[in-house]
Amino acid sequence: MEMQEQLSSLLAKAAADLQAVRSRPELEAAKARLVGPNGELTALMKQMGSVPKEQRPALGKLVNEAKARVQELLEAKVGEIGESELSSRLGRPVDSTLPSPDASPGTFHPLTLVREELCSILRKVGFTVADGPEVETEFYCFDALNTPPDHPARDPQDTFYFPTGARFENVSKRRGDERYLLRTHTSSVQVRTMLKGPPPIRIVSPGRVYRRDTTDASHSANFHQIECLYVDRGVTVRDLKALLDHLFAALLGPGTKTRFRPHYFGYTEPSFEVDLSALHLPKVNKEWIEIGGCGMVDPEVFRTVGYDPEVWTGYAFGMGIERLAMTLYGIDDIRLFYQNDLRFLGQFRGAAQGAARGG
Repeated sequence: MEMQEQLSSLLAKAAADLQAVRSRPELEAAKARLVGPNGELTALMKQMGSVPKEQRPALGKLVNEAKARVQELLEAKVGEIGESELSSRLGRPVDSTLPSPDASPGTFHPLTLVREELCSILRKVGFTVADGPEVETEFYCFDALNTPPDHPARDPQDTFYFPTGARFENVSKRRGDERYLLRTHTSSVQVRTMLKGPPPIRIVSPGRVYRRDTTDASHSANFHQIECLYVDRGVTVRDLKALLDHLFAALLGPGTKTRFRPHYFGYTEPSFEVDLSALHLPKVNKEWIEIGGCGMVDPEVFRTVGYDPEVWTGYAFGMGIERLAMTLYGIDDIRLFYQNDLRFLGQFRGAAQGAARGG
């Protein structure tokens, strides 16, 4: 029983010694004294070879229990020291009910400023804001928009797909074996809106979208778009061009001009790339810059949502909010929008119109 008494004495001594430990160096020294190569518990364990065979099972159990108890004491002290170090770095506790010591006013994120300014301009000419889920099915994101199954945009290298077993209660049920995905554009909101009822429709759909882009100064795997859809009788390309002229002049200043270049999109016909000229803005150093895409809604899209293309016509356009914000504020790296750096964000105390109008 001599070893049993030694183990009990060792545990009591270990508890007392560790109680007095206040730092990691002291803890490492105590650990070495207890379980190091020359530690006290290690020395007792080495004595098991001289114990009579009939006593070894019982004493071996006691040794293992003592070893486990010492380990518990060491782990508890590690946690205690870690909490103490964290508290030391954090400083005194903060009373969240007290007023903030920072007297400077808050501000909206620059992307929020531009988004809200765009929506405000479009509301004044009759558009309403529509929203939709960021998780979509292939029908809303591709099929209903006349995008064929072999289109490059549907490739997993361009689009974020969920595993086949994924389930989402707040997203429409899948049709057949179609997949869930993170929407690649907010055009899916246009499809959802058209399926809800007949024209006329005049909506703007801002929101976050996702694509498999490698992040650099001008690309991001997630970014923000704003898209518009107008469906009624007798809508023409002239209406589309007039609205875009008004929108960009209201956002970027009266010196802004727009032009169309022929392009291809599966869900509009004819389709155009939209360029704008805004040389009055300080950081715009090219006469024309590409800003978005547009066109007249393809009759096939109307047929998919149950509209008669012989009766209804409409236009749609979309653009990246980040690209507009970078143009408006003279920002040269898209990553700045997502880094939450207060030195950057604090520069945008004011309306979105400030940069365009010299404010």
